Amino acid sequence: MADLARSEPAGPAAPRGRKHAGRPADAPPGDAAIIEASIEVMAAHGYHGTSVRDIALRAGLSPAALYHHFPSKQAVLATIMERGIEALLARTSAALGAAGDDPADRLRALVEVQVLFHLEDQRGTLLGTSELRALEEPVRTPHLAKRHAQQRFFDTVVREGVEQGVFRTPLPDEAARAIVVMCTGVAGWFSDKGPVGRPEMVERYQRLAMDMVGVRDS
Repeated sequence: MADLARSEPAGPAAPRGRKHAGRPADAPPGDAAIIEASIEVMAAHGYHGTSVRDIALRAGLSPAALYHHFPSKQAVLATIMERGIEALLARTSAALGAAGDDPADRLRALVEVQVLFHLEDQRGTLLGTSELRALEEPVRTPHLAKRHAQQRFFDTVVREGVEQGVFRTPLPDEAARAIVVMCTGVAGWFSDKGPVGRPEMVERYQRLAMDMVGVRDS
């Protein structure tokens, strides 16, 4: 991992010039603009350090206008987190459907989705991880279930690889969790200004994942 860290760290901020995936460049203020503004402000100050007024000002709205879109700051956070996990689950399921039956190919597909998704909107994915503690019921429990479902994609593929003799790790569950944490963590330090681009980063993390599960040479 030391050589990977030579890419210039980005910290919580996404590369300049990138927009939140849910908002077209010419979209009028609305839900997408509020979500983008919320990610920017909460990424800088945290959920509890951000007020509805802060979000409204960043979105170019009055606080009263913001309430026409979301009933509370908690509803904004829930929307950010729910849209993120739903998108990740959908992309992961599609990638597995196209990956075939070989466990190694399936794990590579999982790693590619996990890495690229967390680089698509670095501030947003970091917020989804760091502010999970701020998510309240009744959203929290079903949201956690969806996160566990994402982890199970990895758990299942690694276990199947071990059962089929493709992977030789004696710790399949631990390896699967470690791979997810590793792939998710790229959002915290990757920069497009660094020497390693996104496709190469995917390839490196796929190789690391193969090493972690102990792929048997054919």
